[in-house]
Amino acid sequence: MEENKKMISGGDVLIKCLLEEDIKYLFGIIGGQFLKMFEAIREWGREKGIETVMFRHEQAAAHAADAWARVTNKPGVCFGTVGPGATHLVPGVGAAWSDNIPMIVIVPQVNSKFADSFTLQGNLDQVTMFKPITKYQKSVRNIDEIHDAVHKVFREATSGRPRPVLLEIYEDAFLAEKEESEIPILPSQNYRAIAKPAVDGESIKQALEMLKNAKKPLIVSGGGVSRSEGWNELQEFAEYLKIPVMTTLMGVGTISNKSDSFIGTTINGAGLKAGPEADVLLVLGCKFTHIMAHGDEPFWSDSQDMIQVDIDPSIIGRAKPISLGIIGDCKQFLKQILEETKKSEKVEKREWLEELVQLRQSQMTSLIKKASRDKIPIIPQRLVKEFWEFMDEDATVILDGGDITCYALEQIDFYKVRPPLSLLQPVGMGHLGVAVGYGIGAKLAKPDKQVIAMCGDGSFMMNVQDLETTVRLGLKNLIFVIANNNAWGMLKSGQKLFCGKRYIDVDFDDFDYARMAEGFGCYGEVVTDPSEIKPALERAKNSGKPAVLDVKIAWSIPDSTKLLGSMGIL
Repeated sequence: MEENKKMISGGDVLIKCLLEEDIKYLFGIIGGQFLKMFEAIREWGREKGIETVMFRHEQAAAHAADAWARVTNKPGVCFGTVGPGATHLVPGVGAAWSDNIPMIVIVPQVNSKFADSFTLQGNLDQVTMFKPITKYQKSVRNIDEIHDAVHKVFREATSGRPRPVLLEIYEDAFLAEKEESEIPILPSQNYRAIAKPAVDGESIKQALEMLKNAKKPLIVSGGGVSRSEGWNELQEFAEYLKIPVMTTLMGVGTISNKSDSFIGTTINGAGLKAGPEADVLLVLGCKFTHIMAHGDEPFWSDSQDMIQVDIDPSIIGRAKPISLGIIGDCKQFLKQILEETKKSEKVEKREWLEELVQLRQSQMTSLIKKASRDKIPIIPQRLVKEFWEFMDEDATVILDGGDITCYALEQIDFYKVRPPLSLLQPVGMGHLGVAVGYGIGAKLAKPDKQVIAMCGDGSFMMNVQDLETTVRLGLKNLIFVIANNNAWGMLKSGQKLFCGKRYIDVDFDDFDYARMAEGFGCYGEVVTDPSEIKPALERAKNSGKPAVLDVKIAWSIPDSTKLLGSMGIL
């Protein structure tokens, strides 16, 4: 007697493929064309280890997938239903795209029989809509194509320069059924390369020779070191040769702020001296964005030699002329150059490094003194100081805002060590409203670790509805600190600096964010006295709930905002 054949739907196939990729969470909102996917999760997926996280807005869901990827270095997965769900995902996908974050974006499409019929949510070319903000797009109409499509999108998202990819699945493919044995689902190592390519030996020797002969070498560590997880090799290499290291925002944590080679984050503090005076730069996985002054003078020098290492050939030599370009994975490059370096003696002292470290120390002392003032209303520097001093050593930190983010970055490396992959900020897009979504994704990725966000009052309200999601999920030790100056701070700064103080549409009426948070079921508290910041943070941490602190601060303009404005970036 013939054995019964097991039939599975397109939804089953998709979930089986995602499980093979070790996906734990799908972040999004349910939709009609997704019903077969949800059935698969309900019937058997949960017991296998995969779960959906329902949000109140798809944008926050995309931010959560983004945060998951930033924290774990594994692709995050978000989804939204056809039409409006897909359009709601766009801002979150765009922020991830700009920062080279691997993300799988899944959207359905209406049944083929309704094509061009003006059916509900139909007639939207979603693939074209996502093209500018995704690395690759794949549309599937048949159940037989689903497994291969999943393989392709994961290969594209994780290879070369990582970025979001789009997987669109027609309802036809979800509803169809197929015999399970006819669907070949492969483990990742059987359809994409896992090992990183080696760098040629001559380039390694040439780079090392340039650095050894330099009088004032400087390493710039960017997001490529974070994504490749090359931080151990970076620190050992820099300390072996006594080369100063400055990190970009995407490279925060790639070298310990306690390292003898560390001189700071981005082009502030000691970086303002190191950038233009260095004679040889080793630039690792850095795009020279606006945060790095686009590689332009006077923050850098057109005459300095530059060794640029990047996995993406299109980045090399794009911002500044290079002396040596190396296409490759930053970790693999660092492993090879470290091995070559150890064939010679350690460098015991470099005056150039000592000069930069001393400069950083003096600037830290000056800024900490300024940030210790007891003024009311609270000065933003004081709030930032208390924030950085309070947090757990292994906390994940979220920065979401304009001017308050600039203030936060001034002191980011003064106090506790920032571990790798522990700072979440939408750097490239300058996107606001990430805090709640990032908080959910980061907390689910590391449930036993503290997640703490510094937010502007304007940016925090952009996805505030998903505070309900934080409560529903029972997330603890998740704290949102609102730097409340009742303004779109950075834009108000711009109007003061460049518009003769002619203010328009930048001021808010007073609002009680703490009371609002309590309405969602969070812990909420208003803080007006600087001496109460740390006690309030402690109460928030111990509340057993997601927490929102509404800290009333004075509006002022950070030096870095003035600097960005002078560069024409504000």
